[in-house]
Amino acid sequence: MPPSLYVPLLDLACGAFLLTGMMVLWRRDLAAIVRLFALQGIALAALIVVLGVYEQDVELVAVGLGVGALRAGLLPYLMRRALIAGGAGREVRPVVNVATSLLVAAVLAMLAYAVAQPLIRLSPTPATQAVPIALTVLLVGFFVLVTRRRALSQVVGFLLMDNAITMTAFLTTSGVPLVVELGISMDVLLAVLVFQVLTTRMRAAFGGTDLDELRELHD
Repeated sequence: MPPSLYVPLLDLACGAFLLTGMMVLWRRDLAAIVRLFALQGIALAALIVVLGVYEQDVELVAVGLGVGALRAGLLPYLMRRALIAGGAGREVRPVVNVATSLLVAAVLAMLAYAVAQPLIRLSPTPATQAVPIALTVLLVGFFVLVTRRRALSQVVGFLLMDNAITMTAFLTTSGVPLVVELGISMDVLLAVLVFQVLTTRMRAAFGGTDLDELRELHD
């Protein structure tokens, strides 16, 4: 793949990755949040495939396709099933409102850009120059994790962080060994499966998955 094509495709995948992460802060509908996560999985898979084609690495392309199947297919499917079982369709009362969340996301983006500068200066390539995007999504995922009340929203925040860590690994090291990526993916899949089981049991026992309401029951 010539550099004249590689750089625009890489930028497009990174832009889609960042946009889907930011839009999670904007949407309150849980089904829409799951769709955004699936779209981010597609963007991550496309980024890995672009890197693999550019470097003529068949294994890297295969890893990209596997990441896409898991994070854009299987995990969203399991989360949609958990959403149906949980019965809650919206994030009604987030700790931070949408406008403030987007403002915080802008601050986090500037922080990520500043933190990533030493790494970019060490190896100023098109791939490493996209590291601030991955760090921004990592911080946004953590922000979602600590400010949303629904269990599913918090799981999406965790998965956004996992996507960002994966993206950083591929941008800075040109990928990780296949066996390592498979191991990490299986851990993430197991976590989502456990979440689905717990959501079903919480819904059956308490009638919902709002963590504040469950805390009130405990008190």
